[in-house]
Amino acid sequence: MRKLSGILFIIGFAFSVFAQGPSPIAEESLKVIIRGTIVEGQSNLPVEYATVAVLSADTKDLIAGTTTDVDGRFEVSALNDNVIIEASFIGFETKTITEINFNKGIADLGLITISPSSQMMDEVIVRAEKSQTEFKLDKRVFNVGQDLSSTGASALEVLNNVPSVTVGIEGDIKLRGSGGVQMLINGKPSVIADESGNALGTITADMIEKVEVITNPGAKYDAEGTAGIINIILKKDEKKGLNGSITLNTGIPANHSIGVSVNRRTDKFNLFSQFGVGTRTYPGTFETISRNLSTGESIISEGTSEKNEIYYNFILGTDYHFDDYTVVTLSGSYAFEDESENSTSLFSLTDQNNQALSSWRRDELTTAGNPKWQYELQFKKDFKEHKDRSLLFSAIGRAFSKDQMSNFANAYSLGSVDNNFNQNTGTDFGDVNYTFKLDYTHPVSERVNVEAGAQYLLSNVGNDYSVENFIDGNWELQSDLTNVFNYNQGVAAAYATSSYEGDKWGVKGGLRLEHTNLNTVLENTNENNEQIYTNLFPSIHTSYKVTPAISLQAGYSKRIFRPRMWDLNPFFNIRNNFSVRTGNPDLLPEFSDSYEVNAIFIADKGSLNAGVYHRYTTNVVERITTLDGNVSTSIPLNIGTQNTTGLEVNAKYIVNKKITLNGDANYNYFSRAGVYEANNFDFNADQWSARATAKFKLPASIDFEVTGNYRSRVQTLQTLISDYTYLDLGVRKKFMKGKTVVSLSVRDLFASSFRESETNFGDLYQYNFYQRGRFVTLGVSYGFGKGEAMEFSGSRRRH
Repeated sequence: MRKLSGILFIIGFAFSVFAQGPSPIAEESLKVIIRGTIVEGQSNLPVEYATVAVLSADTKDLIAGTTTDVDGRFEVSALNDNVIIEASFIGFETKTITEINFNKGIADLGLITISPSSQMMDEVIVRAEKSQTEFKLDKRVFNVGQDLSSTGASALEVLNNVPSVTVGIEGDIKLRGSGGVQMLINGKPSVIADESGNALGTITADMIEKVEVITNPGAKYDAEGTAGIINIILKKDEKKGLNGSITLNTGIPANHSIGVSVNRRTDKFNLFSQFGVGTRTYPGTFETISRNLSTGESIISEGTSEKNEIYYNFILGTDYHFDDYTVVTLSGSYAFEDESENSTSLFSLTDQNNQALSSWRRDELTTAGNPKWQYELQFKKDFKEHKDRSLLFSAIGRAFSKDQMSNFANAYSLGSVDNNFNQNTGTDFGDVNYTFKLDYTHPVSERVNVEAGAQYLLSNVGNDYSVENFIDGNWELQSDLTNVFNYNQGVAAAYATSSYEGDKWGVKGGLRLEHTNLNTVLENTNENNEQIYTNLFPSIHTSYKVTPAISLQAGYSKRIFRPRMWDLNPFFNIRNNFSVRTGNPDLLPEFSDSYEVNAIFIADKGSLNAGVYHRYTTNVVERITTLDGNVSTSIPLNIGTQNTTGLEVNAKYIVNKKITLNGDANYNYFSRAGVYEANNFDFNADQWSARATAKFKLPASIDFEVTGNYRSRVQTLQTLISDYTYLDLGVRKKFMKGKTVVSLSVRDLFASSFRESETNFGDLYQYNFYQRGRFVTLGVSYGFGKGEAMEFSGSRRRH
């Protein structure tokens, strides 16, 4: 709109000059220069593409003109100083300046404030630009209205207004109470949307057209399951100048970081970047008991650990708009983590009478360097004849590597001193992934739409693992615990969907074909395992609008879970020699049929979403623990089938302008049927979880939120996992009209969150406990350009 007003002015000025004949300006040298900056009266923010007209003070004829740049600045020349200035912009009152003082032929008018037109504001209100949610076949669409886009808030605050979506003080995003959400920008992955980088803060609310929420992805998306998809659609015509923030964080345990985010938008370019550096400490306490019920002997250990990290994050990218319909995006990110971990464990071996047979101390020192990078190249072509017709090609590369060394020192306090020994382990790990994707969308008519596309995903992983023992003053390689494992997987996919959408009812169906070629090699023993399989993944979704406030949605999709490298690699982890986790190269993928029925009720003050779901899964992957002497070994196996039926409820209620309540609850019941090596693994169990958040807007621009979390105990095939409850607090204070934000967050206020489990199967009893404790973080963020301060959470980029 701003650009349009400038163009219209220039066209009008050209006609004016043409109608008047040759201008004296063209015949004589220019004598004076007029400069200034136009800003909005309320926010004091620059107005770009505002019109500046130079009129004759005597005749009021137009004699010169220009438009402001992205920073609101202008400079215009005139023949003489007997002029007046008019500054205008669509939706604002025209500002006339009659007193202009020149100094050596230059007049600097400084800041010129313009205010919204009352008539135009009335027109905006009539159009009811209020944010609202609607069903669109396989997704819910949250349209961002004037109530949010005019606030200068960041994308994170927009997401916090979307039903079923919650955003914590630190920027963590959950969908229906679950993490692991895939974030997209304009339908594609982006380093901006990477949750570990928190660059979403560089997008302001008035850049966003709508937010799409997908809880049961269809054939267009990867068949690999996620907690859901959130797709942020940006406005095509928004050129928002400079946005950015600088953030400092400190906390207990040691948590110190600085982050800088910048986004610069012009006519052709959008440049975004982020840099972060910090250090963080993760303390922990643990206890394990492993008991052989046939002999009564137990291995008991307890201890503490402290993991320290220094990390660096860097993001840089740009969008280039060839025209209004064609854009190319190139972006990349790099991160490096320098890790060190110290742990001390006290072990004891006891007999059936709980008498100590031996005891010793095991100290660990681990160091690692973890470089990571990601790049993205994307070409998107829209078509003039229809706003929804588009062609999108993207190429994404990701890499993660780890160079890790661990030293273990054992010192016996009871038992033979000859058993004192040291061990070293080394890990050289690399993981590289490439994704190439082509999507085409073609509207056949206003109600019928078709989509088609293809994708190729290539994964190459290598892990070189070695163990050395210090014997007779020398380090000797332990060949039976040393291996090189290579994992190569290619997935080729193609899909097609077709949809019909009427005023109240719509349906969308699709089919996805995926061909998987997996090869693993254990080089030391030359063991090869190849899996080649082709699968069809159908999906169908439908929605019906009962009333403007009530909608129904139903969907079905087939999903797959492919075993990861760590599930397949038969490596031997000796961090605890008596509790071993290993992989299984013969592991097969899980397949699930996923059904879902949802209803949503949207009112002025809130929304209620309730859904019933059912999943039928085959080749269920379950870790089975076996005992050999005093050593327990856990290995993943495909065991039988599972039926899971659940109910999920999400509610958001705005009590008033100062209080907002959010709640999520999930209950599911599952039944397992399976036999492995003549053992019956049938069992039934249930679990439930709940999360409630209350947000308060206090006086003096203070926001306060409290979140309670509960997860019930759950029974797996062999193990009972305990329930736990924890409470999080957050406080945020805004200064300088939102330009500066000070936040304080407390995670796990009462240090009540922990992992505790008991395994009781055959001759094996095993108990595990681990706890990290309370985390307190204080952050200060300053935002420059347009919008509020934008948070950088100070968290490391996770692989």
